[in-house]
Amino acid sequence: MSWTARLAELGVELPEVAAPVAAYVPAVRTGNLVFTSGQLPFVRGALAATGKVGGDVSPEEAKGHARTCALNALAAVDALVGLDSVARVVKVVGFVASADGFTGHPAVVNGASELLGEVFGEAGRHARAAVGVAELPLGAPVEVELIVEIGE
Repeated sequence: MSWTARLAELGVELPEVAAPVAAYVPAVRTGNLVFTSGQLPFVRGALAATGKVGGDVSPEEAKGHARTCALNALAAVDALVGLDSVARVVKVVGFVASADGFTGHPAVVNGASELLGEVFGEAGRHARAAVGVAELPLGAPVEVELIVEIGE
């Protein structure tokens, strides 16, 4: 089954590629790797939430926003090389804008990781970093970037 067919089976549609908010492109390919820029939780061109996780945004809400970020990253991959050319997900990096004392970053970034597992199965297992930060662009609570390997 193709990855796009798997998305359809899951009832998930890739969004339009989020427009960059500064001087960068959504994704670049070098050799057989595609690196996405950090993706924010944009939904139909608008940021889905702002604020700090563990303060204004609950960890459960942030987990959903991390999923949205991963979908936006997959849209960037799809626009560049086609989703069905993905051989595996190599790495996920998640940034969580954290309220003082919040340490649940891994659980938040699971929103992205779990989506990738649903879509890609074993090929979605990846290395990962989940990092707490003071601020993210536009006040977003979460940002996610991907590295994927492209098959021949």
